[in-house]
Amino acid sequence: MNFIVSAEVEQYAEEHTTPVAAHLRALAEETEHAMSAPQMMVGALEGRFLEMLVFALQPQRVLEIGMFTGYSSLSMAAALPPGGRIVTCDVDPEAEAIARRHVEASPHADRIDIRIGPALDTIATLDGPFDLVFIDADKPNYRNYYDAVLPKLADRGMIAADNVLWSGNVADESVHDDNTDALRAFNDHVAADQRTVQVMCTIRDGLTLIRLA
Repeated sequence: MNFIVSAEVEQYAEEHTTPVAAHLRALAEETEHAMSAPQMMVGALEGRFLEMLVFALQPQRVLEIGMFTGYSSLSMAAALPPGGRIVTCDVDPEAEAIARRHVEASPHADRIDIRIGPALDTIATLDGPFDLVFIDADKPNYRNYYDAVLPKLADRGMIAADNVLWSGNVADESVHDDNTDALRAFNDHVAADQRTVQVMCTIRDGLTLIRLA
């Protein structure tokens, strides 16, 4: 994955961001060594951004679509208000094993509910409203996830969709593959949706924040 800013700028930003907790460093190290695609982890900079978002929103109910090894769940859990909980979804048993072990060893185990199986099936079983939804899963389903969670979004809730710039490929019309085309279609769908207001941010690989209009 090539991020939107240069590696030097990314490193500079991380060096000027509050260091993460020890349990997140341990999780990041294991993910780097154990997983074939460790770049799927949000990492220190975006993890801290998600924590800040939760701190600002103070959500009681968070839905995460795409847990991977649990870094983003644990980042968000650190800033949840009393009684706040995260439901997080994934389909990868290898990632789940790492995530579950690190969640259970963290100070936030009682705040994170891990659900394994297709996320659309999980979403169908959940009642809203959700105060925050983080979408970071298989790209061809982004629009399906968005359409499934929007009716369950709280009036002052927010959706955060990751990887929306896809290394800048979405802006290059000569690039066509399943992920790029799906993200391009998702971005256009959200931009045209009169029900919402959104801002696309050049954080890491692109992050769109979406709220109800």
